[in-house]
Amino acid sequence: MDSIQARKQRKFRYDAPLHLRRKMASSHLSKELRAKLSTRKRNAPLHKGDKVKVMRGGRKGHVGKVIEVDLSNLKAYVEGVSQRTAKGVEKLMPIDPSNLLIMEGEFTKDRLEMIKRSGKAKANIQG
Repeated sequence: MDSIQARKQRKFRYDAPLHLRRKMASSHLSKELRAKLSTRKRNAPLHKGDKVKVMRGGRKGHVGKVIEVDLSNLKAYVEGVSQRTAKGVEKLMPIDPSNLLIMEGEFTKDRLEMIKRSGKAKANIQG
């Protein structure tokens, strides 16, 4: 993204391919998780099964597991965060990944490699 024009930035996000949308669906890592992983990297792409905390909005403070990450709409669905429709049906509420904090997650070999690749990994990281 080279432009500073808001309309071009919106267009880029709207037209972005899935491999870039995956990066856009990133959330901050908690301080405890960063210490556990021995990294200074602040965020990571959200994955299904991550334990997250809602940081903004009406459900602020709620902790739950990610049920789904919708890359086409750049939204995440968290267990226990739902809303009632006009018909009275409970549906999961879409949350922007930027409003979530990753508390715990399964950091597989691939996710750890991503942290090492970032250039912000501390020297004592062990894989």
